[in-house]
Amino acid sequence: LVLLGLVALSECIVILPLKKMKTLRETLREKNLLNNFLEEQAYRLSKNDSKITVHPLRNYLDTAYVGNITIGTPPQEFRVVFDTGSANLWVPCITCTSPACYTHKTFNPQNSSSFREVGSPITIFYGSGIIQGFLGSDTVRIGNLVSPEQSFGLSLEEYGFDSLPFDGILGLAFPAMGIEDTIPIFDNLWSHGAFSEPVFAFYLNTNKPEGSVVMFGGVDHRYYKGELNWIPVSQTSHWQISMNNISMNGTVTACSCGCEALVDTGTSLIYGPTKLVTNIHKLMNARLENSEYVVSCDAVKTLPPVIFNINGIDYPLRPQAYIIKIQNNCRSVFQGGTENSSLNTWILGDIFLRQYFSVFDRKNRRI
Repeated sequence: LVLLGLVALSECIVILPLKKMKTLRETLREKNLLNNFLEEQAYRLSKNDSKITVHPLRNYLDTAYVGNITIGTPPQEFRVVFDTGSANLWVPCITCTSPACYTHKTFNPQNSSSFREVGSPITIFYGSGIIQGFLGSDTVRIGNLVSPEQSFGLSLEEYGFDSLPFDGILGLAFPAMGIEDTIPIFDNLWSHGAFSEPVFAFYLNTNKPEGSVVMFGGVDHRYYKGELNWIPVSQTSHWQISMNNISMNGTVTACSCGCEALVDTGTSLIYGPTKLVTNIHKLMNARLENSEYVVSCDAVKTLPPVIFNINGIDYPLRPQAYIIKIQNNCRSVFQGGTENSSLNTWILGDIFLRQYFSVFDRKNRRI
């Protein structure tokens, strides 16, 4: 299982005292401006925008969605996770000595005429691992999108990335999450006019390896039904939103006074504070076995949906989505642990995003 976006920091770490500030949502609501904000920011997403790039993703056993990119001249191809939980692009370097690098494609700087070594050492922490290496610059291509002189990391050591179905990570979070003095690839593409609107979107399917996509520059409306419901980003480094509550059977089981959620394509499951996740498992009559919460597979037919209320709209997650069958066990996708970094934050990973088409609007800072 993949947990990438929970933590992503550069080597230069500065610790500052934090003061809780009102979120954009709270300020707008106090001034009775929230609905006006959402209406005024209504997107006129073109259905026929020639600059929309739809890029295929491969679903690996519902644990990761991976797409191909190329780096260098001539191009060297890599499989990467398009990760909204981090902001850096990196792939393994040919001189990487970690076991994970021997099972993945590596970049050879000497084989690219457009490569430039920046040289700065980097260390990037993720929820499931760490990479160390150095910065380089080269031409990066995502389908027909070309990002010239794109800064990216080359890993020399990797921990926690063994046996994963991707070579590297392409971060799509806000620049504040990235390595200092580098421009994330989405911002570089936008500044070079690669697309007319600073928007990207994900359609993630389940069970089938083919059919999932990430799209840049707009929205292909064939991938969803109904209307898009826009939610303001409450913290502009992560793709973070405010949730009203989480309920089951009409009873609020978590997030009773409101909470925050990171919308994270680099995380497989759904994470929350351990105590609140335990409450949800009690209502499922789930039992703990080998650090996993399991239920009777027959119970899936009778379990209620878990409902996430976001901006006043219910987003149900059916038991067929939040219980996954592995061999003869039926396991819950809810995991604890976010209290280690935030007392009141959830992570909505691919399990949630498979149910709901998601659009990320950088210009208007909303999802």
